[in-house]
Amino acid sequence: MFTRRDFLAMGATGLASIAPAPWQTARSHAIRNSARMLVGFSAGGSVDFVARLLVNEMRTYAPSFIVENRPGATGRIAMDALKNSTADGSAMILTPASIITLFPYIYKSLNYDAFHDVIPVTSVCSFPYLFSIGPMVPGDVKTLADFIGWCRANPSKATFGTPGPGSPLHFTGLMLARIAQFEFTHVPYQGGPPAVQNLLGGQIAATILPVDNTLAYVKSGNLRALVTTGPQRTALLADVPTIKEAGFPALEATEWFGVFVPAKTPEEAVDHLNVMIREALTKAEVKAGLAKLAYEIADTSRSDFDGMIKSDFERWGPIVRATGFAPEN
Repeated sequence: MFTRRDFLAMGATGLASIAPAPWQTARSHAIRNSARMLVGFSAGGSVDFVARLLVNEMRTYAPSFIVENRPGATGRIAMDALKNSTADGSAMILTPASIITLFPYIYKSLNYDAFHDVIPVTSVCSFPYLFSIGPMVPGDVKTLADFIGWCRANPSKATFGTPGPGSPLHFTGLMLARIAQFEFTHVPYQGGPPAVQNLLGGQIAATILPVDNTLAYVKSGNLRALVTTGPQRTALLADVPTIKEAGFPALEATEWFGVFVPAKTPEEAVDHLNVMIREALTKAEVKAGLAKLAYEIADTSRSDFDGMIKSDFERWGPIVRATGFAPEN
């Protein structure tokens, strides 16, 4: 095993001036026998899919490297498991941003502290939300402004579905209604697919979901896309305006998936993992897999990722308070 002590010894022989490139450091052989990437959701979902893409390209990190699904409590069970894992670089989690930056505002108590029990490693990918409407809404409704007008005229039908209460998608809908001053009833679902099915069936008027949930139905003409919430238009729906272009810049938002390790994990191990993940994101199979979900690669340095987390955390507090959302136990 090549250690830091070995490297310093090389310096004594005059070789220290030959500094290895970052990717070369990442390719050094494994420093542990096994590793696991926790996922707080069931196998087959988007977080699980991305985790498996990464692990498949990181086999040199450890001889045995697996994805371990710990579904339940909207990802909180997996976070609890990470907190109690050995802090040596063998345990990590791939998690959506909301579990770190939003959950502290929507739960009265968490078993983990998002800023003390885990260490950020890097973000992996990001994606906007897509605001879609279905057959309940008349065909002449083509823009977000049209839809808001229809909602005002039909308050009993003005409904939107998301994967659950207290999510960024939920708050996006609430804030839209608050800013535009119309009634908009939230309908929570256990995941995106059942919300899409009710949208297609005309049981609800709209959904706010990750792009991949409704993209195929928008492409086929079964659903209509009104806006995306990212800072720029997505290439897969180039004719669909952003929410800022539609007149609501305060609702611009993207979700990201990021990797975290337990607190007290050695700095060298965290740095090594950052480099390994960012290298994996350059692989063709990972790029193609993320593109299928309409996700963009969003790897970051540790310091940039830390800044992004703090910025998102500070952003969500005023939004949650403005909606009057009552924190859950």
